[in-house]
Amino acid sequence: MPQTNQLQDVSTLELAQALMERLTISSSDWHRLKSNRNARASELVAAAMVFLAKNEPQEAQARLEQAVGWLNKSVSAPPCPTHGKH
Repeated sequence: MPQTNQLQDVSTLELAQALMERLTISSSDWHRLKSNRNARASELVAAAMVFLAKNEPQEAQARLEQAVGWLNKSVSAPPCPTHGKH
């Protein structure tokens, strides 16, 4: 499997960062996905993986707790600060 061999040349941190980049909600998708619980939890879990790869467990735990909040519906998106301003 050539793809597996290519992945062996990439560090764990680089893999985690690539996943985080892929799962981060872009500014153009923000309004569409800001309340999407799966999307929000996914980007937070990916960020937690980056912090774990950097040996920063407290930062990872904070992201994981936020992700759980999205999944168990104890967290919701705040209103957009630019809406309603004239």
